[in-house]
Amino acid sequence: MQSLDAERTRIIGFAGWSGAGKTTLIVNLIPVLRARGLAVSTLKHAHHGFDIDRPGKDSHQHREAGAHEVLIASSRRWALLHELRDAPEPSLADLLARLSPVDLIIVEGFKASPYPKIEVFRAANGKPPLFPGDPYIRAIAADGDVPATALPVLPLGDVAAIADMALACAESLASAIPRLAAFERA
Repeated sequence: MQSLDAERTRIIGFAGWSGAGKTTLIVNLIPVLRARGLAVSTLKHAHHGFDIDRPGKDSHQHREAGAHEVLIASSRRWALLHELRDAPEPSLADLLARLSPVDLIIVEGFKASPYPKIEVFRAANGKPPLFPGDPYIRAIAADGDVPATALPVLPLGDVAAIADMALACAESLASAIPRLAAFERA
């Protein structure tokens, strides 16, 4: 595993309630950023158990048999499955350290963690905005007006403007990791 170049690699997150459109926005944002010449990785937090391997496959059987890690490789991709068993969930700082060097890491989730984020907001969800309680939200991508905010509000469909804002708000890992680590120790 290569270590991240914490000065070069930057981090930005997208936070919001379920159903706000975070994943759709990120899927539309990645090609725009790549067209600008950036190498982009994503880190997605899942709230529940998940499985990326199918029952009956060899790698699934290896995990079920008790393997600590299972690395699956082909000519097109590789994936490392790490079973936590009874170990605690790794912190955002720990997970970031496992990624290969890139220009930008986009995080979806970990909304309570102290790193720069753009809130994805849909009034139709009926949920309150996150920005009043999160000083790390730097802008809002919304499908309409957002009341009572001095933060920049971008149309959810304007992916180019959101890309500009994401790059303007992204922070180097060198400055984000110590704050994340301190937050996660507290």
